[in-house]
Amino acid sequence: MNAPVATDIDWPLATHQVLARLGFGVVGYVPDAGHKRLIELCQADARMRSVVMTTEEEGIGLAAGAWLGGAKCALLMQSSGVGNIVNALGMVHECRIPVLIVVTMRGEYGEFNPWQVPMGQATAEVLRAMGVAVQQANAAAEVPAHVDAAARLAFGGYCAAAVLISQRVIGIKSFQEQAEQ
Repeated sequence: MNAPVATDIDWPLATHQVLARLGFGVVGYVPDAGHKRLIELCQADARMRSVVMTTEEEGIGLAAGAWLGGAKCALLMQSSGVGNIVNALGMVHECRIPVLIVVTMRGEYGEFNPWQVPMGQATAEVLRAMGVAVQQANAAAEVPAHVDAAARLAFGGYCAAAVLISQRVIGIKSFQEQAEQ
C-alpha cells in the first residue's frame, strides 16, 4: 500500500482515546484495512465491546440496541458500506437514535478500483440526504477532533453524525499491490 500522507499523529490511537474518554462501550465494524489499527485498539480495550458485523446495515440495529440499553455505539465502515445503511438511516432519523459513524473513504485520491468510485464520490451527499451531519477529515491531525465533535453532536442532539476520513489519510492501494495480496 502506498504510504498515507506524512503525519505526526497516530490518528487511530488518538481516535480510540476520544472514544474511550467519551464512554463508548460498543464499537461495530465490518473488517476494513483502513480501520485495522483502530479496530485492534478497540478489541484490546476491556471497556469496549467490539462487534464484527457481516454487513454495515447490522450496525444501525446494534447502535439502536446499545442506546436503548444505555451504551454509546460507534460504527466503523468503509465508504462503500454507507450504501448498505441508507434505508436503516430512516429509522435513526425518525426515532432520533444517536449514532457515530466513522468512515474510511475509497473512490477518491488515487483509487485504482473503479467499483469504489461511485459510492466514494457520493458518500457525503448520501449521508446528508438521510439527515446525517457530516464532517470530513482530510488530514490525520483532524480525525480525533472531528470524531470528538461528531460524537458530541450525535449524543447531544440525538442524531446521526459521521466523520469521513480521506483516502489521503489512510493511504491508497495500487492495482499491483492488490493483485499480490
